[in-house]
Amino acid sequence: MLEYRYDTQLLIERTTRDLDEDEITDYITENFKGDCLLAVGDEELIKIHFHTNEPWKVLEYGASIGEIYDIVVEDMERQANGLPG
Repeated sequence: MLEYRYDTQLLIERTTRDLDEDEITDYITENFKGDCLLAVGDEELIKIHFHTNEPWKVLEYGASIGEIYDIVVEDMERQANGLPG
């Protein structure tokens, strides 16, 4: 069994203020349980990749700082068992 079940990926696009990948990384690390965090991009667009058991929290956070799209949440436990993710 995996410690963190959901592979959560999304893009966050700037709306009202510039995005900061370090600030986003720090916020996710300090507020959400998970691992394998990547937050890369620039002030206009950030890609997030994060393994967590609560993907909705990451999506809510992303939506609070910009427009989110290209959202993918894959169930890695199902994939490990040979089932569609």
